[in-house]
Amino acid sequence: MIALLLALGSSLAYGCADFLGGLGARKAHVLRTVMIAAPASLVVEVVLWPWLGASFSVATLGWGAASGVASAAAFALLYRTLAIGPMNVLSPVTALVSAALPVVVGLVQGEHLSAAGLVGLPLALVAVVLVSAGHGAGSARPSRAALLLAFGAGAAIALQLIFLHQAPSDSGVAPLIVGRAVSSAVTLGAAGLMRRKLGPERPAYVMSAAAGVLDSVANLLFLLAARSGDLAVVAVIVALYPAGTVLLARGVLAERIHPSQLAGLGTAAVAVSLLAVT
Repeated sequence: MIALLLALGSSLAYGCADFLGGLGARKAHVLRTVMIAAPASLVVEVVLWPWLGASFSVATLGWGAASGVASAAAFALLYRTLAIGPMNVLSPVTALVSAALPVVVGLVQGEHLSAAGLVGLPLALVAVVLVSAGHGAGSARPSRAALLLAFGAGAAIALQLIFLHQAPSDSGVAPLIVGRAVSSAVTLGAAGLMRRKLGPERPAYVMSAAAGVLDSVANLLFLLAARSGDLAVVAVIVALYPAGTVLLARGVLAERIHPSQLAGLGTAAVAVSLLAVT
């Protein structure tokens, strides 16, 4: 139950971070937003160091760095995927892959589910797809290249979570610090190379920094959840993060919730209840 609550908190934080990051990206080039968000996220993790501890063993450095590279790759592939479109088809593909791969890894590593979990887990995967779907799903057919990018983005997101889970359980926040330092370096390096294409617009500093802080909180809650529960369950719950984005868009921007997304929210509630029994 503790792992489930932590995973739900992580999912909500990821959804809020994406919402704020998306709003910030409307005001300036997305890399300008990330240039603020990534260092802000790193600062939070460093501040948490004295309270949660950090052990920088060789294994921790390796898995943390791998998660950072996967995080940077996920960012690049995801936004390239959404730029090609159609988003209403590719977003569910990305979300499903990001949820399914950790499930496979968890089960291969010997995790077991109860009867309720065997029902709740597939329901949660269905909820991930429904919540991620937008208006008019199926109205456009994506290209093969777009589908490959969507799979790549989902795989990169999944690998980030898997690599964090593989880090030693007694390493504290060290994997997060290493991962964020690596992903920040990659992102800032890319921004430096593309500085002439970033445009003159200034980023929304407060909004971008808040997105980074929430992303850091989400990573921490995921790490704690994965250390106290099964990766197969935790990763699927975390993959429901679009639900938080959808609800915020409804409450703040008055965006309409598509019927499929509403069905996804209901399915998610049932799935979480079953996984709670597990």
